[in-house]
Amino acid sequence: MKIGFIGLGIMGKPMSKNLLKAGHKLVVYDIRRENTDDVMGAGAEAAVSSRAVAESCKTIITMLPNSPHVKAVVCGENGILEGAAPGTILMDMSSIAPAASREIAKECAAKGVTMIDAPVSGGEPKAIDGTLSIMAGGDKAVFDRVKDDILLKMGASAVWCGDIGAGNTVKLANQIIVALNIAVLAEALTLARMADVDPGIVFDAIKGGLAGSTVMNAKAPMILAGNFKPGFKIDLHIKDLANAIDTARGLDLPLPLTAQVIEMMQALQTDGFGQEDHSALARYYKKISGVGIDE
Repeated sequence: MKIGFIGLGIMGKPMSKNLLKAGHKLVVYDIRRENTDDVMGAGAEAAVSSRAVAESCKTIITMLPNSPHVKAVVCGENGILEGAAPGTILMDMSSIAPAASREIAKECAAKGVTMIDAPVSGGEPKAIDGTLSIMAGGDKAVFDRVKDDILLKMGASAVWCGDIGAGNTVKLANQIIVALNIAVLAEALTLARMADVDPGIVFDAIKGGLAGSTVMNAKAPMILAGNFKPGFKIDLHIKDLANAIDTARGLDLPLPLTAQVIEMMQALQTDGFGQEDHSALARYYKKISGVGIDE
């Protein structure tokens, strides 16, 4: 199948390469030429704009940083809707606000384009090995058409969650859980360090019990090593948590724990650590305690 792919960053690049490995033909576009060149080296064809991608493909994937970027790429000048034919399927795999997904989908529908929102979880490592968790919203029949041949070539699971915007609502819930897990892990390991108990032993002792989690298994080794090379950046997690808080505000729902952890991340961002992995929340506890977990 010929697929358009727009957005070849940390996540989009390996996702697009997995589609190529699965035998799909790709027409790709990214504002950074070096990203496009890398995927072209794996066999993709480059386009000069998002509009040009849509002119040559009736199935398109976008993987972009946030709501304004998706709106611009889909609805803006030289965007997808300027080149898309009726019947085109757009899969937005970005993590954006649910309300933005619904707004963009409405503009797509006016041009005969069907959109599903299908954000992912798993970060760069799972994007590379093709085991992302994909949560989707939109027309169930369209989801069923693209699930096996496209989505499951990039992910280990793909679950339909409801109408358009539901995928991003589920992603926001996921991001709240991940952020709070990392924060409480860093808090607990800081306690162990300050009490003269080896944090590595704490991890080994509890990872198989009720406190154990996929988040702990992925992030504890990074925290213990002081390795904050980004798989998922603090800057991006702040964006997701801000979208969660904005969405909750529209529902008159307070999110006190989410509000606390976003403030922690924003403090790290102010200190210049926004481009580090979200496991760098451990730095926040070093800042307030004076003791590093990896020391």
